[in-house]
Amino acid sequence: MAFAPGSDAPGQTVDPAMHHLRSGEMREWDDFPQQAEGQERVVRFSGSKNKSPQTLRLRQRDVKQVWRVRLGQKDLGTLVQDEAEIVHYLAVPAGALVDGDNELRIACDDAKGEASDDVSVGEIELIPRPLPDVVTESSIAIDVVDGGTGEHIPARITIADARGGRVTLGTPSGPTLAVRPGVAYTGDGRADLRLPAGHYTVYAGRGFEYSLALAEVDLAPGARAEKKLTIRRVVPTEGWVACDTHVHTLTYSRHGDATVDERMLTLAGEGIELPIATEHNLQIDYAPPAEKMKVRRYFTPVIGNELTTAARGHFNVFPIEPEKKLIKWQVRDWDAVSRAIGDVATDPVVVLNHARDIHGGFRPFDPSRHISLTGEQLDGPPAPANAMEVVNSGATMNDPLMLFRDWFGMLNAGHRLTPVGASDSHDVTRYIVGQGRTYVRCGDADPGKIDLGQARRSFLEGRVMVSYGLLTTITVNHRFGPGDLVPAAGDVDVGVKVLGPEWVKASRVALYANGVEVRSADIPARPANARGDAVQWQGRWTLARPKHDVYLVAMATGPGNAAPYWTSARPYQPTSSHWEGYAIGSTGAVWLDGDASGRFESAREYAARAVEASGGDPELLATRLEDFDEAVAAQAAAAIRNRLPGEFETAAARVIAAAGPTVRRGLEAYLAQWRQARSETQPQADK
Repeated sequence: MAFAPGSDAPGQTVDPAMHHLRSGEMREWDDFPQQAEGQERVVRFSGSKNKSPQTLRLRQRDVKQVWRVRLGQKDLGTLVQDEAEIVHYLAVPAGALVDGDNELRIACDDAKGEASDDVSVGEIELIPRPLPDVVTESSIAIDVVDGGTGEHIPARITIADARGGRVTLGTPSGPTLAVRPGVAYTGDGRADLRLPAGHYTVYAGRGFEYSLALAEVDLAPGARAEKKLTIRRVVPTEGWVACDTHVHTLTYSRHGDATVDERMLTLAGEGIELPIATEHNLQIDYAPPAEKMKVRRYFTPVIGNELTTAARGHFNVFPIEPEKKLIKWQVRDWDAVSRAIGDVATDPVVVLNHARDIHGGFRPFDPSRHISLTGEQLDGPPAPANAMEVVNSGATMNDPLMLFRDWFGMLNAGHRLTPVGASDSHDVTRYIVGQGRTYVRCGDADPGKIDLGQARRSFLEGRVMVSYGLLTTITVNHRFGPGDLVPAAGDVDVGVKVLGPEWVKASRVALYANGVEVRSADIPARPANARGDAVQWQGRWTLARPKHDVYLVAMATGPGNAAPYWTSARPYQPTSSHWEGYAIGSTGAVWLDGDASGRFESAREYAARAVEASGGDPELLATRLEDFDEAVAAQAAAAIRNRLPGEFETAAARVIAAAGPTVRRGLEAYLAQWRQARSETQPQADK
């Protein structure tokens, strides 16, 4: 027996321990044991018939699929589909318990499916009071204030117990609140919340740019607390607009859980200044609901469309003028995708979404059709896009740099793609809107009146930075940044800063030239007295002027956030059971005119000329490539394959034999990926 919080009546402990369950056959994550306890949890206990409603309390973690909870013949509901640790409450109707033996069963509805789901569930207790009474037995009034202005500000409020479990709240969503277990987004900086009695930590934040405020509360049954939490902007982003290019709602995309009204509150609460409405095959204007929820002044909504094709991938297209016809999505090839977009939008941003995920049996950058190193599409022309997601916080990758390497390969092939960070969020809190975001070079003095023309131009010109918990800035020769062409002028001075709030950590920074790492530094932990300082690292590197054109990208990485207030999501299409959360911040590309031609030439252009001039002589080609880097050498290998498909490997081996170390590395890397492409078969399974 145990005493239920908030009541003198004793509750009944049904199961005091936590248990590891698994649907499917394979281990989902290697931080779970190799063997699960079973595919379901069945607890038999002695009880008495309940003449009035009661409440079942349990703790859960890492729930992806639908796990159903049954008491005898009564279906009590499901666990919350959220990977976070959650203290969950379910209503037990009158008569669900019987005198004598009772049985509680927790099992996955999809236990025979192909995908596995490792979950942890337990600490189950019956509380002899109705659910509404239990989850509203205490209350807390919270004011979130901007320390810079002294005014109330939209924010995310998280309430968790001592173990980090987010607690179910008894307050529903409403005109100023979007509420889920342990989380409330407030549109006006105020929240009056009902919740079970207990000891909690209350957190307030506003996305990546803001500090985190917290307070501990001890709520007895019937008690009420009042807390004022002050946050302030700590990451300087003047002249850069925070944009999420991939935003959904349940209202229009028909999956996830965020209604369009709730989405407006989450956008304001995460500090997204330029949200792109990308509902599946729809063009929705978020301005009316933003006005309705009284948060329109915090952001400038943009009409877009996630062109969701049946079998050729997903593309975010924006901006789209109001009243334009819908983009035709029933297309079967990328040429048709391009025509369909052109029929509706003029010179838009077109983002290739989650290029390594499978949708409709199709993966755009599947190894069988795409060679990442050189940006080659083996089954036709490249995707009709001028941007691509390198960070999707709602569809993270086991390898955090995989999409960045894909992007580098596309740039080396001469495809000018702007890197994009986005959230792909359909939810209030399971996948956090704006967690992955893109900073766009644009005036940001008034977030409610952003110049969309300027923002679009900056997107198309690559004047961006990508953020997933960190922000990395770059200045070349003291004046040039992402999207700029740097004229040749002696040695190249590169200044880099890594920025982030104190609750996110950076551990490493690197500089890439044509996708090859050329400089790096480990970032030590910040001292305690650095509290409030957003600069986690800054430094300068000097590069000798290259003999040919190269692009520079600076990137910082660090561990993911496991705390309940901004948790990093696991991949939903994992490629491995091993997962380490990560933070990342990358610049856009800065273009160096190394050969002083007045324009930027890609690695593919240099390689094509070298291969043509060598006349098929492998020794001459090896000599001509010595003035170039690994990226050009890899592109040369691709050019040889296209010219001599039947003799490619033999011809490449002859060049490798005559080449120096740099050229050899590029050629050998290409050979490895080409052989992998030949051995791969197109996967047919879909999520």
